[in-house]
Amino acid sequence: MPDFAIQVVPVTPFQQNCSIAWSQETRRGVVIDPGGDLDVIRQAIDRAGVTVEAILLTHGHIDHAGGAAALKDELGVEIVGPHEADAPLLARLAQQGRQYGLDDAQNVTPDRFLADGDTIEIAGITFDVLHCPGHSPGSLVFFAPALRFAFMGDVLFQGSVGRTDLPGGSHETLLRSIRDKILPLGDDVSFLPGHGPGSTVGEERASNPFLR
Repeated sequence: MPDFAIQVVPVTPFQQNCSIAWSQETRRGVVIDPGGDLDVIRQAIDRAGVTVEAILLTHGHIDHAGGAAALKDELGVEIVGPHEADAPLLARLAQQGRQYGLDDAQNVTPDRFLADGDTIEIAGITFDVLHCPGHSPGSLVFFAPALRFAFMGDVLFQGSVGRTDLPGGSHETLLRSIRDKILPLGDDVSFLPGHGPGSTVGEERASNPFLR
């Protein structure tokens, strides 16, 4: 990925992998899943010298979306995603924040929802939008065929899969999403999940206990 740069910024007590992705040539890019700790995210943006063009959301849980509205107000950019099936979650973020001690969380109304089969551009690279429900009804994965790389959200992790005990979650649906949408991408595809270290589809196919 010679021109494509990513900085992972762990945020919130859940240590969610907020990502800043940009073109090293143009210094223009996006913020993916700004769940909170906006001062930390802003510092990372400033250090990288990136002009943020959009905020992307993989799904509507508070650790991924709780800071999106405030960051939008600060940067003057659009919020794009997730799938509209997560609209009820986005409408309850402030309430969720009070429950989890994340008092700065705000409800989110995206400027544009995304659907399966859409494409988005991140730093000049085309990413396919994959609707992968199960962890939440509107969970998305962003996959760049040219890079053989995906932003996985909370669908698949190194050695695990997304939790499904939250409202709208379904373990059966999640495993179907992984089987039908993620595994066919190919074993060489690397990915960054919403928490923890990255992995590859091949490594998870071979060793992830939830997929065996």
